[in-house]
Amino acid sequence: MLLEDQKSQVNKGNAPEKSNIATLRHYLKDGFLALKTDFLKAPNNTRLFKQHCKLIDRLLVNIWEQANLDKRCCLIAVGGYGRGELYPYSDIDLLILIPESDDLQANANINAKLEALVGLLWDIGLNVGHSVRSLSECIHEAKKDITVQTNLIESRLITGEAKFYQEFLDEINHTLSNPAAIASFFVAKLKEQNNRHAKFNDTAYNLEPNIKESPGGLRDLHMILWIAQSLNMASARPSAANNIWTLLTKQNVISALEARQIQQHQSNLQLLRIRLHFISKRREDRLLFDFQNELADSLGYVNTPRKRASEQLMQSYYRSVKFVSLMNEILLKSFQQMIAINPPIIKSINTHFESHDQLLEAKTAGLLQQHPSAIFEAFLLLQQHPELDGMGATLLRNMQRVKRLVNRDFRQNSANKKLFIEIISQPSGVNHALRAMNRYGILGSYIPAFGKIIGQMQHDLFHVYTVDEHILNVLANLRRFAKPELKHEFPLCSRLFAEFDAPHLLYLAALFHDIAKGRGGDHSTLGTVDATKFCKLHGLSKADSAFVAWLVAAHLQMSSTAQKSDLSDPSVIETFSRFVQNERRLVALYLLTVADIRGTSPLVWNAWKARLLESLFNATKHALTNQLLYVQQAIATRKSEAAERLNKFGLSKHSYEHLWEKFGSNYFIRHESDEIAWHSRLLTPHLNTTQAIVRARLSPSGDGIQVMIYSKDQNDLFARICNFFDRMGYNIVEAKIYTTDHAYALDSFIVLDQSGKSVSYSGLLKFIEVELTQKLDKTQPLESPLKGRISRQVKHMPILAQVTITQEADNNNHKLEIIANDRPGLLASLAHQLLVLEVELHNAKINTLGNRAEDTFLISANKGQKLDALRIIALKEAIISEI
Repeated sequence: MLLEDQKSQVNKGNAPEKSNIATLRHYLKDGFLALKTDFLKAPNNTRLFKQHCKLIDRLLVNIWEQANLDKRCCLIAVGGYGRGELYPYSDIDLLILIPESDDLQANANINAKLEALVGLLWDIGLNVGHSVRSLSECIHEAKKDITVQTNLIESRLITGEAKFYQEFLDEINHTLSNPAAIASFFVAKLKEQNNRHAKFNDTAYNLEPNIKESPGGLRDLHMILWIAQSLNMASARPSAANNIWTLLTKQNVISALEARQIQQHQSNLQLLRIRLHFISKRREDRLLFDFQNELADSLGYVNTPRKRASEQLMQSYYRSVKFVSLMNEILLKSFQQMIAINPPIIKSINTHFESHDQLLEAKTAGLLQQHPSAIFEAFLLLQQHPELDGMGATLLRNMQRVKRLVNRDFRQNSANKKLFIEIISQPSGVNHALRAMNRYGILGSYIPAFGKIIGQMQHDLFHVYTVDEHILNVLANLRRFAKPELKHEFPLCSRLFAEFDAPHLLYLAALFHDIAKGRGGDHSTLGTVDATKFCKLHGLSKADSAFVAWLVAAHLQMSSTAQKSDLSDPSVIETFSRFVQNERRLVALYLLTVADIRGTSPLVWNAWKARLLESLFNATKHALTNQLLYVQQAIATRKSEAAERLNKFGLSKHSYEHLWEKFGSNYFIRHESDEIAWHSRLLTPHLNTTQAIVRARLSPSGDGIQVMIYSKDQNDLFARICNFFDRMGYNIVEAKIYTTDHAYALDSFIVLDQSGKSVSYSGLLKFIEVELTQKLDKTQPLESPLKGRISRQVKHMPILAQVTITQEADNNNHKLEIIANDRPGLLASLAHQLLVLEVELHNAKINTLGNRAEDTFLISANKGQKLDALRIIALKEAIISEI
């Protein structure tokens, strides 16, 4: 509310003089503070919008009057301000309508005054978005630009000649005065909405969504208003008592219940946006992590054992945008029918359904109520009739009215169970069908466990989608493998999927793999129980049920093995082959794992992860053919292949056999044939070198830079290497730390730049070789690790650091596993701690998932001795302190 003395001053026409900018700023600041105080004391969206518009209106009227402009000029509010929906820090969108004139002097005089006026508005702190146009220019721009036309139909006169403004209104309304113009406006706005949604990957279920612009956001509700206005169903500014939803109810476009539900969810989104503006103190429409906790607290959410307050807030938001998206689809389809010039083309599909202009509709209004199984039949028909563009508005609305019938009795009905299995067994349309079932609220009702994770955040930063959206993304990725036109994306996956005998089992595993997230406990184990019950309920054979259950239970194992274990070690492959048992399981797990990782975030998948998984798949497939002899065969094969490559370079066996002898037998277990050949070719003349040798090349698989370091062993070698790459801005993703039988370090690293890609110019490789060699000079002091900043997101969604140290079964080594917030310098800091505590490193796998580091190290005491209990405790404490 305006302060009383200021309100009085403005009402009397005694606003501060134009020249007194400080007074005007004070007036605006105090008025805004009064608005905020009133809102926080008793939150009311409508009252805030009204008071905010009144505050700005009064200020503008008085400034306008003092500008002494031509009396025919009009100051018009457009956009959100014109609509009367002015958020705390939104722009003030203005149209200054000027009369048509050929008088150059008069025009120059108006322009000079307007320039001074707009400058004053900015000086006093108003974020003004303005345009200055004559009436003819307005009409021209409106016809040319759909955004301008939309802004103008939401106009509201602030001050100026009312007759001139009415003339402006008549002309703007005339641009939508015939069916062809309305149809054109609808098509353009629909394209605009589709493009806007595409900017957010057509999903609202991101961790930091945009309340205004994301799918299901406030802009989708504005879209309905604009089309209704074009159809003359609503004015630009419906009154509070007669708002757009009430008007549409009176015209039988929506029901009274739908109107109440829309208003409820609209109010929720508006409230979030208002509070977000106040908390961020700027025009911020993104629900950033920075504000989620404070926003949740301001709305009264509290932490529970299962969910943080911020997660409850976001789940409420996701449920609102889900409903808004649904009503946006229903109403736009309804409007499209009204706009259509020709009657619909109706074609019968079966006894229950027909097509209305390529949209599925029921033949009778009570079909779904009388025959609930027709709900699933509708989704199946969309799969079987690709000429259909979706469901019609009437069918969608009826489905919302009867979806409560998808209950326990519905789930127990054998016909419905058969239909669901038929839906996921179709050769095409599986992803679209299940997404539609989720969008329309059917999937969560049919699978109650799925209903619990709708809109649920995953409290990490590499899953950038909610649980339900992630699951559907995984399913979509599996479906991409089935499309021949996309086989160039993942050739191996496409070939394997085409040969797989039961794709529907993969889809079921995808549906259940993360369905138990957020319940507490191991979600893989809990999800396995759900999957087993579902398969049994739907009559799957014991073998198929066990297969799906195994995939759900094992869905993290292949990723974990590939990214945390040394895949060049035959024993790792042998162990994993025993775990999968047969090739059918291996193929299914590989397909699910690739789809799962790609479904977490657009940024997590890269060529490095692809190569690791493919290498693990191929090695395990080979091991499955002869598990007993695999290790011996692998070593023999590596030696043979390396010798063949070296022979092509003119190196005889006699020239490098002494080198191989000094490297020791374990060397051939730890390295692939290509690495063996590369090392041998470069190091044969330098077996006992006194200088460090560093060589770099593009990784043969094209996924990073491979760096080899060969030198007399020294305790701080790993720390120096980590410091070097940290300062280069490169991430180490794999480190093989090997000590030869004659006490030389032979270390191999794969590094990627921070974007996850390698740079291919040769100068970089030479730079690494020269500069790293210098850094390894023992006469130079060891640099302290970088202390990089953690990211903004990590600050507000921190990961609880975990450090686990377990002894290996068949040697003195221990496996050190670390989960922590990633930051620049983290690996170098860990290397420094290992050095200080005299812990020897044998191998490292560095895995970064978003801002989450999951690193695995194979360690021992110096000279390969076993770590004692006291050393393990000290190491844990030191690492926890560091990270």
